[in-house]
Amino acid sequence: MTRQAMAPSSGSIREGGYEYDLTTARHVVAASLLAWLLDACDFFIVLFTLDDVARSFHVPLESVLLAPTLTLLTRPVGAFVCGRAADRYGRKPVMITTITVYSLIEVLSAFSPNLTVFLILRALFGIALGGEWGVGTSLIMESVPPSWRGAASGILQAGYPAGYLLASLVFLLLPVMGWRGLFILGGSALVAAVYIWLRVPESPEWLRARQKQTSTRAPALWPVIRDNVGLCLFAVALMTAFNFMSHGSQDLYPKIFLGLERGLSHPTITLVVVLYNIAAIVGGLFFGMLSQKIGRQYSIALAALLTLPFLPVWALSHSVVWLAAGAVCVQFCVQGAWGVVPAYLSELSPVSVRATFPGLAYQCGNLIAASNALLQTRMVSLFGKGLAPVLMLTVGGASLVVLTLILLNARLHGRQTSA
Repeated sequence: MTRQAMAPSSGSIREGGYEYDLTTARHVVAASLLAWLLDACDFFIVLFTLDDVARSFHVPLESVLLAPTLTLLTRPVGAFVCGRAADRYGRKPVMITTITVYSLIEVLSAFSPNLTVFLILRALFGIALGGEWGVGTSLIMESVPPSWRGAASGILQAGYPAGYLLASLVFLLLPVMGWRGLFILGGSALVAAVYIWLRVPESPEWLRARQKQTSTRAPALWPVIRDNVGLCLFAVALMTAFNFMSHGSQDLYPKIFLGLERGLSHPTITLVVVLYNIAAIVGGLFFGMLSQKIGRQYSIALAALLTLPFLPVWALSHSVVWLAAGAVCVQFCVQGAWGVVPAYLSELSPVSVRATFPGLAYQCGNLIAASNALLQTRMVSLFGKGLAPVLMLTVGGASLVVLTLILLNARLHGRQTSA
């Protein structure tokens, strides 16, 4: 995409003194969504097939559970490495490389001869997984008109629950293809890299910044951190609360809470999961677009606030109808708040590290919140009253932290619609 200070032609829009080609902008949005959706799908395929992998390698399920843990642990590494590469070499080539790498790793995982090789590959997958989101966020936010950023943010983040849904559908092929076949099928994410290579240009913001630089090296990261210590701590704390809010509402809810404590059948649980993931997609789109009107921070604050009154219905109900209704409402709000995150972190980021900062803040917060399932399980043992109060405490507490941090920071970082 090119920006030119000239009268807009048909199929283009002029904002902030620059012209944006709308067809190109749509391709950027679609490609970024596709990349994140397929990335999430590959991750969830692993979660759905853990017991099958364990049987194939003749090891206990607990040993295979190390796979998603390693993926989570290496995600911050990917956010840093890929982010720095994108700040130096450009968003487009790093996005293509990242997608290609995680697609190949997914296929190679299918041919793992033993658990050790499988775990190593899943750790490497985490690096690619952690790098894709931050680079994709910077590419999309720097390539679309400022008036599109709220909606584009919601569309991008909707890729995560959409990937969950896609993985659920792919999982239906397990009896026919086996877990190795599903992993090979996951390698089809390579189509996103081809799409970006053919139809998506480099970020115009990065190109303009590169023209002004006298060195080909990426701006040093440490001076940026040193000059923005408060901002960095705020971003990591905020994303930790965001991830506790999301993982706290999802990790143990389907199988442990709905299955074991509420005694719902597998088909019923599947239906509830499908419904609340659809609600999550709609919520991300709704609050993302709303953020363009009322500001990023107030849209996030509203979504976090609206989560609270739905928690009793979500966790204390016993009938399928009310449990489903509560789950739909909670995920609409929780993932609705998440729908604003790409735009919010991108606009919060120092310009010179826009590919590094959002992804690294997100993945560091995710790393801290990776303890969620363990903490919730221990709280159940401590309180001895089942998972319902623990779910409410975790999600409610995280929502309040998000609400508080966002509003405290609102004075310094208000509604931003341009770089």
